[in-house]
Amino acid sequence: MSFIVVIPARFGSSRFPGKPLAMIEGKPMIQHVVERANEAGATRVIVATDDSRIQNVVEGFADVCMTSSDHQSGTERIAEVIQKKRIPPESIVVNVQGDEPFIPAENITQVAQNLAQATQCQMATLSTPINTAEDVFNPNIVKVLVNNAKESIYFSRSPIPFERERMMTNPTSADTKLYKRHIGIYAYRAQYVQQYVDYVPSTLEQIESLEQLRAIWYGDKIHCDVAIAPPPIGIDTPEDLERLLNTIN
Repeated sequence: MSFIVVIPARFGSSRFPGKPLAMIEGKPMIQHVVERANEAGATRVIVATDDSRIQNVVEGFADVCMTSSDHQSGTERIAEVIQKKRIPPESIVVNVQGDEPFIPAENITQVAQNLAQATQCQMATLSTPINTAEDVFNPNIVKVLVNNAKESIYFSRSPIPFERERMMTNPTSADTKLYKRHIGIYAYRAQYVQQYVDYVPSTLEQIESLEQLRAIWYGDKIHCDVAIAPPPIGIDTPEDLERLLNTIN
């Protein structure tokens, strides 16, 4: 099985400007992401950016595609890459975020393989168990419900499912075994990406501010399995990066 990894990377960030170029153990963050994609066995790795500063750095170790600064999501940026790089329609494309320097390579491989096997699905993604009630109620942690066929039913910033008996009595209590956190990695076939961006943005995605809800709104299927390896801590601020570096040093 072959697959392509596209890594959207923006310089602008209100909480961490220039994040993809932040240095980690002597390398910019984006280089670590490229290395994880190569370790996963990707046949091609492309960094998609709209900033010449990122382009100048990435050209030293990876293919880079300059894209419009008007895109509203990483998926829209990937659609432009597919068009510019003439990626064949049946190719599996994995969207790996540019701020995930320690993403396990096996998770990248897993999501690509899952899409290849789940021929009834238009997308594939991953989840991981939630271990604390605090995380269940944290709106920054996206929860996902999955059916018996490993197809996503819904994504939400709210606790889903809602445990009626427990939560009506104690609104801050939750049985954590019932909850899964969504991991923001996606695989899709190249031809589907353009179909997705051609959809009119849905009410659900605008309410929750979750772009994957657009696919569900239009009846497309998203395969979702539990990640083989635990995902790393997210890096949203310089302080997050400092804490992460302290754990690995």
